[in-house]
Amino acid sequence: MAGIYIHIPFCKQACYYCDFHFSTSLKNKNSFLQALKKEIELQKEYLFPQSGVGFSPEINTIYFGGGTPSLLSPSELMEIFDTLHKHFKVATDAEITLEANPDDLVSKKIKELKSTPVNRLSIGIQSFYDEDLKLLNRAHNSQEAVSTVKAAQDEGFENITIDLIYGIPTLSNEKWKHNLYSAFELEVKHISSYCLTVEPKTALAHLIEVGKMKNVDEQKNAEQFEIMLEEMKKNNFVQYEISNFCKNNYFSKHNSNYWLKETYLGLGPSAHSYNVNSRQWNISNNVLYIQSLEKKQLNFEKEILNTTQQYNEYILTSLRTMWGTDLKYIEQQFGKDYLSYCLNEVSKYSITGDIENRDNKLFLTDKGKLFADKIASNLFFVGKNVATI
Repeated sequence: MAGIYIHIPFCKQACYYCDFHFSTSLKNKNSFLQALKKEIELQKEYLFPQSGVGFSPEINTIYFGGGTPSLLSPSELMEIFDTLHKHFKVATDAEITLEANPDDLVSKKIKELKSTPVNRLSIGIQSFYDEDLKLLNRAHNSQEAVSTVKAAQDEGFENITIDLIYGIPTLSNEKWKHNLYSAFELEVKHISSYCLTVEPKTALAHLIEVGKMKNVDEQKNAEQFEIMLEEMKKNNFVQYEISNFCKNNYFSKHNSNYWLKETYLGLGPSAHSYNVNSRQWNISNNVLYIQSLEKKQLNFEKEILNTTQQYNEYILTSLRTMWGTDLKYIEQQFGKDYLSYCLNEVSKYSITGDIENRDNKLFLTDKGKLFADKIASNLFFVGKNVATI
């Protein structure tokens, strides 16, 4: 499968914890949309460079992220869709996701979105408690968190995912359970849940540094992660990736592309693209992005992935999923030296009960999932640095 990610770099206000690229000024929105359409045209060969006459590969997923894509009007969205269809063949059953904030999803907005090709909503709820939302500087309140999901369901959006954050300083274990129960009661089919992370140069990092906010509690983070695993299992949610849970047949096709090493094209400032042998990322500056494309020029950096880099990326992504890390694939794709190295490093985690080997595939146990990134990095093969162009 091939996917397209579109980064919409605008927000009404800045969440304290966010380190994604965005602007709270909308003055360049029209210029950005024109630049985005030009980038679509210029990048139409990226995913399928070997395509020839009569070859018509399909796009299976489109994902509008940000930023806040729900700030776009229906007409602006349709302009983007029209340009995509002009240069790509989009599968008739393509999963098309749009991230949205609850405060944007008023009844009129939901009806307008339903008239577009968007068939999946990703709603950034984060918490059902006002004090948590205020601490994170979210623009919505707890009442909107519930009402917007119900309104979207009433309008016919069946495929809805919501985001929840645990580890918030104001979030007790009991409140965290309530957040999970609130999500279950809404009968959403997919939940993405992330631990609050203090990223450098964010407002959250500054507030903690000057003593205006408590730092995150690693012990509480671990407790709330374990609570989440237990409650998700009780309510028949499948954990198919460390932070992602769903009912049967409601996997995020787009995000699964990332973890299963499928190719994807990223459009918009700061967006990343990947085509197995290389990855590239657009400049994280709205003005420079627009100026380059006004000259019909792409503005990105690119790295060619050597064998070691590809092996490390496979370990990092596959180990996080329910599909596991395939040892046969490692041997076939990277060679016996990499397989031998992997098995040697894995042995200590097998002893501690962090990794299980089932049918020649490696899986993190619930205990191991607490340290997923650390374990994966310890399985990395230390080789030459990737070549940068």
